[in-house]
Amino acid sequence: MSKVKTVHVPHLGGIDAGYQMPHPYDPSKPTLVLVNSFTTSSYFYSSQFANKELTDTVNLLAIELLGHGATRTKSEQFTYWDTAIMNIQVLDALHIEKAFVLGTSQGGWITARMALLAPEKIEGIIPLGTSMDSESERTRKLGCWDIREGTAILEAVTTTKSTPDFEPADEYCNVLIQIGWGPQCDQGLKEFWTKTIKTNYQGDNGRKRLRMAAISLKERDGLHERLFDIRCPVMWLHGNSDVVYSVANAEEEIKLFVNSPDAQLRIVKDGQHFLSASHPEEIDRAVIEFVTKYHK
Repeated sequence: MSKVKTVHVPHLGGIDAGYQMPHPYDPSKPTLVLVNSFTTSSYFYSSQFANKELTDTVNLLAIELLGHGATRTKSEQFTYWDTAIMNIQVLDALHIEKAFVLGTSQGGWITARMALLAPEKIEGIIPLGTSMDSESERTRKLGCWDIREGTAILEAVTTTKSTPDFEPADEYCNVLIQIGWGPQCDQGLKEFWTKTIKTNYQGDNGRKRLRMAAISLKERDGLHERLFDIRCPVMWLHGNSDVVYSVANAEEEIKLFVNSPDAQLRIVKDGQHFLSASHPEEIDRAVIEFVTKYHK
């Protein structure tokens, strides 16, 4: 039985936003919003849900991005800014006044967008294995991936024909798992995410959601000039084995948070792209330290 609930928010003419909150909301504790990686879901943070020390310290609220998990809207068009607005409206709908935000990969630039759009709500951000740029030549020169080499998924989902039998190919699932969790990913995890991705993106509606998620990733705008306006604490965690976004890029971009009272970059040895999944203990300890220090 799914533990995912939905809450209706008004953005884009109405969105049913999928979310998980593993324990009832406790207003005496700080809240940590969790934003999942590309084509995963709120189950991406199962390790965090299972950490009693973490859940004793914070309310965990995993919100599924537009195009992901159980989140649905009538609009076929959306961007990462729309997800950031949706997440803020979810906080309002759940009567949560303030929150920290942690996000992996695409979730990382969602944390920054939320801090920009609702500075009065966001107490601090924790981007993991991410970039604050577009998919640019600058990032490629710093050792980040070349998204132009991964256009097969976008080509596979772009058609005007009805596709009632569509599901993502095994090859796509295998590549995502390989680059995200790394070569040591166990078989059970591979099977879970292959099944989850295929189920969530099946049929014509699934294909359309996957297409717009892929367009959002490929064509997103960079945030470099906007980072000047982020005034909350920032703790960027990055694995030195991340094959998508490089440590060198993170080292440059953390310097752009010039008006944050504390912008720090921590490198996690052997950490993979999906850092909260590959190194949950290290991430959870750092999160507890950060949230305890900066919650007001």
